[in-house]
Amino acid sequence: MRAVLILWIGGLAGCAGSPMMSGNPIVEGWYADPDSAVFGDRYWVYPTFSAPYNDQLHFDAFSSPDLVTWTKHERILDSERVSWAWRAMWAPCIAAKDGKYYLFFAANDIQSDDEPGGIGVAVSDAPGGPFADYLGRPLIDAFHNGAQPIDQAVFRDPESGKWFMYYGGWGHCNVAQLNDDFTGFVPFEDGSVFREITPEHYVEGPTMLYRDGRYYFMWSEGGWTGPDYRVAYAVSDSPLGPFERAGVILQQDPEVATGAGHHSVLRVGEDEWVIVYHRRPLGETDRNHRVVCMDRLEFAADGSIVPVRIGFEGVEGRAVPIE
Repeated sequence: MRAVLILWIGGLAGCAGSPMMSGNPIVEGWYADPDSAVFGDRYWVYPTFSAPYNDQLHFDAFSSPDLVTWTKHERILDSERVSWAWRAMWAPCIAAKDGKYYLFFAANDIQSDDEPGGIGVAVSDAPGGPFADYLGRPLIDAFHNGAQPIDQAVFRDPESGKWFMYYGGWGHCNVAQLNDDFTGFVPFEDGSVFREITPEHYVEGPTMLYRDGRYYFMWSEGGWTGPDYRVAYAVSDSPLGPFERAGVILQQDPEVATGAGHHSVLRVGEDEWVIVYHRRPLGETDRNHRVVCMDRLEFAADGSIVPVRIGFEGVEGRAVPIE
């Protein structure tokens, strides 16, 4: 309760009057590809458990009342509860609808339509799980328009109320409209289900942000195991694009960390935002040694995104904004 009482516009005050900071990384352990959300009075982060593919068989989640103190929710979903998943479970994303929580994820790293796996969905009555496989099969189990079925992001358009999924690896990105119960998709007016929207230099890790009537589409570029991993963005008046690349907004700092990418965005104030992403600590060469971090995401007066400065301090602590 005391932390709430000493909340000010800049965040939570520490003992000496300076803001309490999240620090980077925000949690212990090797994690990557974080999705984030606000449910009730807590912030939530849903990352990949970063390990060799044959060991990457479960998801943990983390919740916080203030961006500073995090609670670990262990094994909210694992392969024992997904009959078709046997390796490489990664890149979860979360959606809340009609009192249920839906965790979308990729599994098995399929390389062709002949292999079992793809994008699945699990469901729970609580954001911290436990989650159970929703369909008993993948939601998407094949390549469409060249896109590997991985790295899904689910977005509710505040203008139309429609739910869209953006996904894809191997340099291709698709968008599809989810149906009302998340068991499948609604075809577009031209009869297609999966529409390619790939922007220039896209590799993987799409996400969408709506702000001031504009759609900010963001994605990761470069190689996820290398220092050139980064995030770029485009802006459109429609959730379906077109999306013309505007520039890079997140990348490595050789004095801080390498391989900064695959992110999500949290709203922490009326027009205040935090980018949640993974990066590789300096000196780490193991491709799975990635950590989850937070830094401020800011917009210029013209609506463009200001390139993020990654650091070790993280972001100022604050309670969940009251709607």
